[in-house]
Amino acid sequence: MERIVGERYKLGRKIGSGSFGEIFLATHIETGETVAVKIENRQTKHPQLLYEAKLYNILQGGSGIAHIKWCGVNGEDNVLVLDLLGPSLEDLFVYCGRKFSLKTVLMLADQMIARIEFMHAKGFLHRDIKPDNFLMGLGRKANQVYIIDFGLAKRYRDPNTNRHIPYR
Repeated sequence: MERIVGERYKLGRKIGSGSFGEIFLATHIETGETVAVKIENRQTKHPQLLYEAKLYNILQGGSGIAHIKWCGVNGEDNVLVLDLLGPSLEDLFVYCGRKFSLKTVLMLADQMIARIEFMHAKGFLHRDIKPDNFLMGLGRKANQVYIIDFGLAKRYRDPNTNRHIPYR
């Protein structure tokens, strides 16, 4: 039986999983657009998907930040629908025989640092920086690096005073 989330996305095959839940390919029923759907059971001990969605909303419009298509509760699950992105830097590194040229490293590093700086400018620390959490875009954006997975991100500056929040 096919599963529909957000009343308009038909789930396809699973493309990832982790402690947070699972990620699926999905297709918009009317437009045929392919998207990524992150699903987390609401009964999980430490739900983080709705918090992550809040972070995506705060960061929307930034270069290398996936666009949210839909977020909400679907039955027993929290659901986040995002732009579909390409392979992770970890995937590419393995594909390239665990070797990148200096030019590639510099081009990637420039974009990765810009993504992290953007988050910091918005007052947040990512706290899970690793090659798996940087993905390449698709199509016309295939050379753009995206930062993902904000489940562990934490505010480090008070939005009103811009002062550093002490570590707890």
